[in-house]
Amino acid sequence: MERTPGAADDPGPRTSAAGPAIPTSRTGRGRHRTGTAREADRASSPADDYDRVAEAAAAVVIKSYSSSFGLATRLLAEPVRTHVRNVYAMVRVADEVVDAPRPGGSRAQQARVLDALEADVRSAMATGHSANLVVHAFGRSARACGVDRSLVDPFFESMRTDLFRGEHDAASFARYVYGSAEVVGLMCLRAFLAHEPEPQAAYDRLAPGARRLGAAFQKVNFLRDLASDDGQLGRHYFPGLDPAALDDRTRDLLLDDIEADLAAADLAIRELPAGCRSAVALAHGLFAELCVRLRATPAERIRTERVRVPGPAKARVLARTLARRAR
Repeated sequence: MERTPGAADDPGPRTSAAGPAIPTSRTGRGRHRTGTAREADRASSPADDYDRVAEAAAAVVIKSYSSSFGLATRLLAEPVRTHVRNVYAMVRVADEVVDAPRPGGSRAQQARVLDALEADVRSAMATGHSANLVVHAFGRSARACGVDRSLVDPFFESMRTDLFRGEHDAASFARYVYGSAEVVGLMCLRAFLAHEPEPQAAYDRLAPGARRLGAAFQKVNFLRDLASDDGQLGRHYFPGLDPAALDDRTRDLLLDDIEADLAAADLAIRELPAGCRSAVALAHGLFAELCVRLRATPAERIRTERVRVPGPAKARVLARTLARRAR
């Protein structure tokens, strides 16, 4: 899909996350270590070390695949930042299973890999552990934040759709966008609210806005990636639209719908906890900037090339976001 909302230059790729230093074996915990190291060992169990490595692995995924979301997560307070990175990493891995098949592989093989990943995710959500570092990180965050299978199952259903369906009608498009994007927004919302006094009440109030934001991100990705989705993956997401026939009027109608979603989401962003408001506002601003650039791009170019938000423009959006936070 690409599709896991996560690429507004994607608006397109890259942040930094250094992995934790850990002992390479249990013998590294021996009696010859310094007092400071021994104190650190008493405070850190092998399970703690594994958790940290899993979180570092998740951070590498977002660093490698999305400069825009990676940048936005830097504005999140902990532990929300880690939880959101863990969510992103899991959905991105699933995304790559369906979008980046191995040379010589088949869709049936991709489906088996996706099935195994889904089973592992379900197990990690139930037990809090996985041998897959990214899944382990997600499982811990899901348990900590209240992400359950009502959100995860539709996600995998949409990923599976990418393997076997190339075109959509209005009903299948709505299901696909819900499972591939809106539920990801809801997972992040669970993370944003996990430590609030009344998280469920806030979730119920803000969920519509989170869904609209996820939908906007996904639909702008569809428009931006029209050429590659059609030419490389053989997918036509927008119902009734032949990518080769996109014209300026249709482009504007699609962007009108996306910008309506962004406007609705903006109202919800203002009600988010202070520790995550700026990060979500930055992601919103980056995708809004991508919409502006798509609207200014002739449809015939969108049919053949990918419109991006360049680094200087991203920096301006970041500066505006930080200025608003400082007020």
